[in-house]
Amino acid sequence: MSTFIIEGGHKLNGNIEPQGAKNEALQVISAVLLTSEPVTISNVPEILDVRNLIELLQGMGVTVQRHKKGKYTFCAADINTEYIESREFITKSASLRGSVLVVGPLLARFGKAYFAKPGGDKIGRRKIDTHIFGFERLGATLSYDEIKKAYLLETPKYGNLKGAYMLLDEASVTGTANIIMAAALAEGKTTIYNAACEPYVQQLCRMLVAMGLRIDGLGSNLVTIHGQSQLHGAAHTILPDMIEVGSFIGMAALNRSSITIKNVSYDNLGIIPDSFKRLGIHLERREDDIFVPEQDCYEIETALDGSILNIADAPWPGLTPDLLSVMLVVATQCRGSVLIHQKMFESRLFFVDRLIDMGAQIMLCDPHRAVVIGLDHRFPLRANNMLSPDIRAGIAMLLAAMSAKGVSEIGNINQIDRGYENIDERLNALGACITRK
Repeated sequence: MSTFIIEGGHKLNGNIEPQGAKNEALQVISAVLLTSEPVTISNVPEILDVRNLIELLQGMGVTVQRHKKGKYTFCAADINTEYIESREFITKSASLRGSVLVVGPLLARFGKAYFAKPGGDKIGRRKIDTHIFGFERLGATLSYDEIKKAYLLETPKYGNLKGAYMLLDEASVTGTANIIMAAALAEGKTTIYNAACEPYVQQLCRMLVAMGLRIDGLGSNLVTIHGQSQLHGAAHTILPDMIEVGSFIGMAALNRSSITIKNVSYDNLGIIPDSFKRLGIHLERREDDIFVPEQDCYEIETALDGSILNIADAPWPGLTPDLLSVMLVVATQCRGSVLIHQKMFESRLFFVDRLIDMGAQIMLCDPHRAVVIGLDHRFPLRANNMLSPDIRAGIAMLLAAMSAKGVSEIGNINQIDRGYENIDERLNALGACITRK
């Protein structure tokens, strides 16, 4: 198991550019299964989760050509249908969270898909009910294969999926993406109400439109897909990763440093910049870059009535839950107090025990809420030895260690590598001192 050794307390300076968006990459790469023609995707983040998904597709028979770093062409012309029904495929799928996104395309194009319970972060239960509900509304039948220990979805015996109206029980990002991909090859019109409308989903829709699909309501929570008998090839460029952008903003504040984040696609960041501003972090938009200046003090806002600030996640255009771990760590060194409310995942705040060991003043109210009392950099965090439980807690721990006094150690860093490409090398280029061993 690889480990990061971090010597804290180093000032940072310079420019850093976010990688391609992980969550978008998992969706659009899965969507190449909807056509037999080549699809070229640029700005692909070469992180562990994406590499594993590409390997999964190659095992199915998808040909993959890497033109250069981040640019790939995929062609799913010759899929091995026996393999995608095999125990080996199901086992590999179960070890990768992103594998859930191949179910919709496989069901739509080949009429059958096994749905293994996906792995990934240990952040609490992640339901697949929304996915199943959507597929069933399109006419798929669900059964459980006791031998293969996986759900089996099948289209009607003498027909294809049929377009339908559905109201989702939750605005699930992966659920919405999966249903949209299944509906792309369904007969007729599919209307999805309470659809997730994150930029990742919008980008998936844009790629599908480039492949010949007609979609109404792009960017809203009411999306209509006009199914096609087949889709063609296309080219697509993935957006910068908004979670990396937020992580770098928080990193600058924790280390009282000045950095420039390049090419952030600012108009697609939504509420993220303003959320960090509520923690007292000054930001300057410079065309499509963000400049974070060094400050002596970062003062957390209070509510208009003077009560403690409450920062909570919400479906887009609300604040993404993937940044709450970073914001919590940043708040430990701001001036003031804040309630962090993680609504979506019940175990994502449990890593705060490690921060408390580092000297942070945090009261964990329950699995979803934590009150942070900022130390205003008067009492720096202490070095600590930690294990990364998931991607987002892992990056939050890394940022905390970079600002701590002494040498920290973070194990299980493959969790960080799942979401952040060469993060140690990129941060060291800014002045950090991180060693991988």
